[in-house]
Formats: sequence, structure tokens, C-alpha cells
Amino acid sequence: MNMIIEQNVMVPMRDGVKLATDIYRPAEDGQRPVLLIRIPYDKDLRFPLPGWEERRMNLEINMNLQRVIEAGYVVVAQDIRGRYASEGQFTPFLAEAQDGADTIAWAAEQPWSTGQVGMYGLSYAGLTQWRAAMEQPVALRAIIPSQCPYSGGIYPYLGGAFMLAMALTWVSGDFAAEEMRRQIKEGRAKPEDLEALMRAVEDVPARVRHLPLNDQPILRAAAPYYLDWLAHPGLDEYWRPFMPADFTERITIPALTISGWYDIFLRDDLKRYQDLKQRAGSEFARRQQHLIIGPWSHANFMFGYPDRSYGEDGKEVSPQAVEMLTDIQLRWFDHWLKGLDNGVERDKPVRIFVMGIDQWRAEEAWPLPDTHYRPYYLHSAGHANTVNGDGQLLQTAPRQAGQDVYSYDPHNPVPTMSGTRDPEQQGNIGPFDQSEVEQRADVLCYSSEPLEHQVEVTGPLELVLYASSSARDTDFTGKLVDVHPNGRAEMLTDGILRARYRESLAQPTLLEPDHVYELHIDLGSTANVFLAGHRIRLEISSSNFPRFERNPNSGGPVAAARAEDFVPAVNRIQHSAEYPSRLILPIIERAG
Repeated sequence: MNMIIEQNVMVPMRDGVKLATDIYRPAEDGQRPVLLIRIPYDKDLRFPLPGWEERRMNLEINMNLQRVIEAGYVVVAQDIRGRYASEGQFTPFLAEAQDGADTIAWAAEQPWSTGQVGMYGLSYAGLTQWRAAMEQPVALRAIIPSQCPYSGGIYPYLGGAFMLAMALTWVSGDFAAEEMRRQIKEGRAKPEDLEALMRAVEDVPARVRHLPLNDQPILRAAAPYYLDWLAHPGLDEYWRPFMPADFTERITIPALTISGWYDIFLRDDLKRYQDLKQRAGSEFARRQQHLIIGPWSHANFMFGYPDRSYGEDGKEVSPQAVEMLTDIQLRWFDHWLKGLDNGVERDKPVRIFVMGIDQWRAEEAWPLPDTHYRPYYLHSAGHANTVNGDGQLLQTAPRQAGQDVYSYDPHNPVPTMSGTRDPEQQGNIGPFDQSEVEQRADVLCYSSEPLEHQVEVTGPLELVLYASSSARDTDFTGKLVDVHPNGRAEMLTDGILRARYRESLAQPTLLEPDHVYELHIDLGSTANVFLAGHRIRLEISSSNFPRFERNPNSGGPVAAARAEDFVPAVNRIQHSAEYPSRLILPIIERAG
């Protein structure tokens, strides 16, 4: 099909600022529904970052553009306020509600539009959908947000620990560089400032290790909000505009959420889905919340992992995944924007990919209604350190007192195992082999015996630890690992808790040294069948760097800590009748 492309149409917002907008539509005359994607990453890749040139991600990351046009839609792609060809000042997240609503109203009024508008896209482009939907524009009929923060604003902390690699590389590479270009054009910065920033962007290992974390003079000029994030680790008033309390009640349209088992925003996607099923602004919207979770990490539908594929010939993580998602999304929009009776309303609302057996499955709800939450208890004779220790993971509770001890030194943190030696990927999560870190004495390993029968673990996981520390503050981390018969230790999901936030993310409380506390660590969610002959393994430590910032153990402000502020901590994990440390697994048992 022939396509007409109109570039950089300047669409006015209510305050007079104009946003650059590209239009992709069939050459034949006629009115068609509109699919809108609003992005901060340069809609036409005018200034591609290293590695992005060949990926052409912005429009086709999870939908095939040509197929969408052939299916009878107009695609509208827009640079958000203050980014690339658009006017205005960029401030993350906060302008997206009104700008999104204004753009939707404009698209609905165009001569090539039927007045029916949908939105799609992932990450920030998913966030823009939720923000626009909160405004309840009349023309917006359905959305497909993928892999994005909860309510249209990011809180880059998990369990109180800053997601360092993700936040730093995202802000400096994707946002600060463009702002610096804009400042050079306006005479507010010098070209050498951009050169210095780009050198810093390329030197990821040095950047994540640089101390203190808030010593970022280049970002102070180009992305001051990053320093604000570091200055507000707790959920205080600073974050309120990014997390509106009435978010769920303001959503009144159908939404198909797409996420991945290894996505950084999986927790947000699942919580939002569950909250909207219960409290969306209309019964119609509550019924028509749908969810898809595949074997993907963030924005990684096409390229898969370096050492793991899923499904026949790895088709579930490959270019074919984009075709599959195109089919699913077109079917969604065909129903809600064209009125086709294709069965969408009658579909089971949840579709998940179950790893291990590598199968897609339709379900009635999340978590699955037939989930059995079973405790697996920690056992050892006091030497669970390393994979060669005596740590066991058993379904029987311990009777005798026991503990495992390790030293966490923030000068030598446990490295994030990303499955690649590319330093730009060191903060990534995926089904990567953890065998290397399991040789460290500061990693406790608790393993089941080889399974006689397969065990399905699908749902949210919680780690309950009875722990103490010699320090006033420290972190506790956990990983669920699928151990293959050949020894490959494949990570499924992980979590972290900064001990000062054990009671509240808003009101930190330091530890009393050597006092035993009951700690609850969210390990996220997964769907995996541990096959016969495999082992279920739990790893416990106090660092996962650079996925998360290092805790200096001093009890002071983490972002301001220097190397001389680092204090080694002796951490103890108790397991006994009095202190039954345990991993709570969501077990699915079905005949056949």
C-alpha cells in the first residue's frame, strides 16, 4: 500500500507551545481511526545515539508500521514537549496529561480521521498514554501501554534502593544529551559540554562507580531532575505529582497492558492491572483491562538474550515477536476503534508466557485463582556461603537454631550478572547465568534437591528473612534461580530491601546493630516450570551492583556517600523455629 508521510506538522497546545508531529496515512482518500504514539526519543531519530541507528525502534518497537497502515489506520507520531523538533521546555512526565489530551483532540478533528483515537507504545510512550487517559478525552477509545511506570511518573527506587544503572544511563543518554544540544543552539552551553557528556555516557563503568552519586556537574545543567531523584530516596511530597492518588478512578477506557518477566517495570504493570480491575473509573473499564506478559526484558521484543531463547527456534523473542504483537494490537484496536465483533470482549483477560515449558497460556485473572502460596524454608549447618556450601531450601520448617553469616563490603559489591560483557548492559536483568557470583563468600545459596517432578511457580514471590546487621543500615537482596542439570543457574526474578525502609518507604528507621528484624522482600513475579532434574535456588546477599546503588552501611545519605564513608557490614540470616526465614512460592498444581 502506498503511504503519505507528513513530517513536522506543528500542533498547537492550549498554552501556545507547538509540538512536532509526523503523520503516516494511506495514500487513498478516506477517514480512518488514528493510532497516536508520543515519544521523547526523537520520532525520526534525527540525532541517533550509538547502537540505535539500525534498530529503528521508535515507531516499530512492538508494531509493524507498514502493516498498521495497510490495516486501515493513520499513525501519528509526536515529539513530546521540549524534545527534538518540538517547542517548549522538557520536564519529565508532568506535561504529558494536557499535551496528550490536546493532541488527541487535534487528531480527532483532522479530515483524514474518523474521530476515534487509540494510543500505543512502550516505556515513556506507555507513560504518555496513562497521563492522557487520566484527562478522559472524548476521542480516546482504547490504549495499549507497554512496560511503563505505574501512573505516568517514575519512582526509580525499588525497596528503597536506587536503580542506578537504569536511571543514570537513561537520563544521561536519552535526555541530557538532547537538552545539551538545545542549550548549545540557544547559546546557553558550549559544544565541549556536549562532548564531555557524550564521553561520560560512553564510560559506563566509571560513571556508575563515581562517588558521590550526586556529584554530576554535567547533569546539573542538562538534567537537574536526576539530582532531585537522588535527593528524595523516600516517598515524600516530591513524588506526589508523579503518583496522583486518584489515578485509578480517572481511567475509564479499555487498556491492554503488555509487559515482560524481565522488565524493570513489571511490578508497576502488574500492580496497575490489579488496581484498575478493582477501582477503575467505570465498570466498563474494570471489565476491559487486559494483560499480556512475555519472556521479555525492557524494550527487548526483537533481539532476545545472548544465551537463552524461548519457544520453537526462539520465535517468542525475535522479529517474529513484533509480528505477533502487531496481530494482537491490531485485533484490539479493530474492536475498540472500528467496532469489529472479533471476540476481544470475550477473551480471557490475562495471557502469559510460561517459561521452562515455553508455552503461552490464557488465564482468568492475575494472580492465578488457583495459586497455592507455599513456604520453602532456609536450612544450613552455618555454611550456606557460595554454591558449594550447605544451604538447603526445604518445605519443612527448621527445628534447630541456625544462622548464616557473611560480610558485605561496599567497596567490593556483588556484580549484576547481565549475561554480557558490554558495560552498557550491566544493569540489565534477564535469564542470565548466576554461576559466577555464586562462587562469592558474600552470596548465600539455598537449593532444593533435584526435583523428581516438575514444579510450576507462577505469581508474586515474597522472601521473609530474619536478619541482623552490625551496621545502622544495609541492604538485603534475593534472587530466584532455576538450576539446570548442567549447572547453569538461570535467574528468574530478583528483589532488594534497604533496611532503613523496612517499615515504610516514607519514614526511614535505622537499625539497632545486631538486633534481629523480620524483613519482607518483594521478589517480583515470574511464570516458570522447574523441570524434573532441576533445582530451585534462592540467593541472598546485600548488593546487586550496578543494577542498584551500593549501600555504604553508614546510615547517612547514600547519594552523598564517598568511598571513605563506606563501612563493611557483618550480616546474619537466622533460620530456626523462632526465626523461620522462608521463601514463599506461588505454586500452580493442575491435572495434566
